[in-house]
Amino acid sequence: MKKTPMMLQLAVILFCIMAIPTAILTWYSGAQIIENSEAAIGESSLAGLNANRKLNENALANLAQDTARLAAANVFEPIRGFETYNEVNASYANYTKAKSVMNELLNLNRRVDGVSSSYFYLADSDYVISTDNAITTLERYEPMDWTTEALEDQRGISGVWVPRMLASGEHVVSYVYPLNRLSSPTSGLIVVNMKESQIGKYLNTTEVEGGSSLLLGADGKVISHSNKSLLLTDGLELPFVQEILNQDSSEGYAFRELDGNRMVYAWSRSALSGWWNVSWSSMDKLMAESREMQGNIILLTGAIIVLGTVLAVVLATWLSRPLRQLVRTIRSKSDLEVADRNELAFLDMAFKRMQEEEEGLFRLLQEREEDTRSFAVHRLLRGEIPPRLTEVFPEACYRVVVVSMDRYRVYVGNTNVETRSYHRYLLNTKYESLFPEGARAHSVYHTDGSIVVVLNFAQEEHGCGNDSIRQALETIRDESLELLTHTVTIAVSGVADAPEMVAERLLEAMELIKQRIIKGAGSIMYWQEEDEHGRKYIDSENSERRILNFVDAGDLDGIFKELENIRCLISAEQHISYDNIMFIYHQLIGATIKHLRENHISTGRTVMGKGDIYSVLAAMDTLDELEEYLHTFFQEIVQNLDRGPAETNHGERVIQYLKDHYKEEIVLKDMSTEFGISYSYMRKIVYELTGKSMIDYLNQLRIDKAKELLLDTDLTIKQVAAEVGYYNVQSFNRFFRKYEGMPPSSYKTAKSKSS
Repeated sequence: MKKTPMMLQLAVILFCIMAIPTAILTWYSGAQIIENSEAAIGESSLAGLNANRKLNENALANLAQDTARLAAANVFEPIRGFETYNEVNASYANYTKAKSVMNELLNLNRRVDGVSSSYFYLADSDYVISTDNAITTLERYEPMDWTTEALEDQRGISGVWVPRMLASGEHVVSYVYPLNRLSSPTSGLIVVNMKESQIGKYLNTTEVEGGSSLLLGADGKVISHSNKSLLLTDGLELPFVQEILNQDSSEGYAFRELDGNRMVYAWSRSALSGWWNVSWSSMDKLMAESREMQGNIILLTGAIIVLGTVLAVVLATWLSRPLRQLVRTIRSKSDLEVADRNELAFLDMAFKRMQEEEEGLFRLLQEREEDTRSFAVHRLLRGEIPPRLTEVFPEACYRVVVVSMDRYRVYVGNTNVETRSYHRYLLNTKYESLFPEGARAHSVYHTDGSIVVVLNFAQEEHGCGNDSIRQALETIRDESLELLTHTVTIAVSGVADAPEMVAERLLEAMELIKQRIIKGAGSIMYWQEEDEHGRKYIDSENSERRILNFVDAGDLDGIFKELENIRCLISAEQHISYDNIMFIYHQLIGATIKHLRENHISTGRTVMGKGDIYSVLAAMDTLDELEEYLHTFFQEIVQNLDRGPAETNHGERVIQYLKDHYKEEIVLKDMSTEFGISYSYMRKIVYELTGKSMIDYLNQLRIDKAKELLLDTDLTIKQVAAEVGYYNVQSFNRFFRKYEGMPPSSYKTAKSKSS
């Protein structure tokens, strides 16, 4: 290829640039047409399925609402006292009352299309009022045992839907609605039978040609299907149904091969009932038009490639002319000995030579900068004297400036690693340019949000006087605040007249940074030699005793005033050490915790959630932060001491009340009003004392008493339920099964056998 003329190479390149992308685009677009067509069909199938599902849900919801409204209309109140069929037929007036119930059921049937029949059963009676057999005895009507099993899955006060087959062979979906005290003063059941064929109509409203659909219950049982022989069978055995319903999504579509045909399956689960709607149809007819379009695109692409070949040759000749002239010029003026090579190979050799020279120069500059600048500064701060030091620091005097970010942990929590690295780069570059002429400034990142600037100058009073330093440091403080949105504290060491003293000056500046706790954030501090004999040690023992007395008395104002006295005492001492300040606050925290534990007062609420308190104190920069933290600390202690006995007293009263009145109908919100506390607070203290919610604790009391009555008396299940506070047997059975894992009858039998 290196000997092939450049014009020919360029023609081939241009051809490839046009032909290859065009071919790939054609292939890709054709694939996308097929894929998007399939996706559009899948989305359309899912949309149609969802429309059918909503239509079906609306019809069933309307029927359920009409049933609930009928239950709340007190229609059944007039017959509540008729427990037998003979009582209903005892007089014309009685029969007329029952007849009015049947008429209301007939009206209910007419409100929604497809209702086969409906009936009402009064609890503990021996007759049924129905729309298909009028008023008849239970013996002459269909069995009702299935309703008990169906109502075990009831949630709340709404009814349940049950697919089943009537004695006549007709398939229906029955809505079983139990009457309770919230919906009606009468106890009993309303059952409405919706025809399966009507549900099938709803499911197939938007069905595409040649498609099919089915409705599955939450347990996989077939509720509706065009093939009536599959009704009430296990729908998960149908092709691909088990596979697609096992996916995480509650709705979607998928493509599968069935008997040599590509099929699209769509599924959607009802959020109300948990039923699955599934539809499927063939893709062959739907995709015929898309495949024809794909073939036309391939023919058009072939024509474009032929025309592109001719155009590539013309463009290659025109575009290569300036480049060939450039190569002839370079060959005539350079000493590159390149023979038997085309123009591109010649230019490649020339550019490689230039790149090698540039890389060598760059490595030389980089090595020089690293070795004589940054590396030298780091070594100097460690107390080492680097070689070629005079190239970086030619003057005799040094000063170390430490710029430390205030509240560094807050800054770290609000920024990521990349942002912090970028900030360090900007600050290092900016700091070096802000100092006055006559002073060499080199900055490096030190640790924990601190940047160290080493100043090198001839004499302190020439070129780097105090006024010049102060002005530069104020600029550093202002621009750092603008960039970081965090203040910085700046410490300036004394002057060193030898490089081996720089490490010592760094320690001076780092020690000076600790004075931020007194001076406050954003300060600029200069090192001054202190008289060791002038240092004063402060002892806060008297303040500790007063604060502990205030804690015992619950006097929060007294505690805050004493904390302010401690702060004023620290602020008044100019030469107090940082270690002394931290010792005062550590000692105060420790003495308080020790005092509480010696008085058998739990400190878990106050201490356990705060982590290592002493590490938190050490991370604070100023007295303001320390005082604010201690205010919160003591406030939580005093609040916990105040509310402890009250909570216990309320809790014991509530528990005793539930034990005394568990047989009665307790309204919990009225109960909280009677105790003079909020409902939410009452629930909280009961849970803390028992580990259970109030409802669970009340039901547990009732079930425990019921177990005693079942074993020690001859009362019936219904009598036991009424004795412990349940006004219908169904509720009693449900709660007994929840807490004991079996119905009360089985419990009594099992205990009798074991004894």
